[in-house]
Amino acid sequence: MFFLGDLLNKKLNLPAPEEALPGRERPIPTATTHHVLNRPLKGPYPEGFETAMFGLGCFWGAERLFWQIPGVWVTAAGYSGGFTPNPTYQETCTGLTGHAEVVLVVFDPKVVTYRDLLKVFWEAHDPTQGMRQGNDVGTTYRSAVFTFTQEQRQQALASRDAYESSLRKAGRGPITTEITPAGPFYFAEAEHQQYLAKNPNGYCGLQGTGVACQIPAAVSA
Repeated sequence: MFFLGDLLNKKLNLPAPEEALPGRERPIPTATTHHVLNRPLKGPYPEGFETAMFGLGCFWGAERLFWQIPGVWVTAAGYSGGFTPNPTYQETCTGLTGHAEVVLVVFDPKVVTYRDLLKVFWEAHDPTQGMRQGNDVGTTYRSAVFTFTQEQRQQALASRDAYESSLRKAGRGPITTEITPAGPFYFAEAEHQQYLAKNPNGYCGLQGTGVACQIPAAVSA
């Protein structure tokens, strides 16, 4: 019982940097081309396009959600927000890398705005659950927005405050979403890229709250 309790504690609490797994110097092998959009997974990306990064639980369903949005050029499943360089899926699942499962989204801001992506992000999951999403428990599944510019950060914070107000009116608790500047993004293994396109009957735990997200026009891009 002590072992199980200790393991669960590790999964529900982020490790200190000195506690994190060592990882490796070289990136782990992954796909080169997006299975659905048939575009280079690692770029080069078109000039003038922007990048966003979201964590909303298991990245399988989250990635499918974003690649279907008009204006999204490419998506990738991966790991970010932790300490271990170039982690594997198995390492990340231990909770000892500090990373969250995330989706990298490259988009054309002339077709879809960052504000539009934030609305999809908030409404697609429950951002009040802390270190979990539904039955997926652990730091890996925490809600997170990793921002690439100060403008993205401002929009993310403003949208969080607006959505939290709506959630409270609906009887929900406070938002626990992490909003921090983006650090390194590590591409997940090839088998995890566009997983639900390759496995249509695969697991998808995405479930929103049913509360609409009304983002103030003042934070539009």
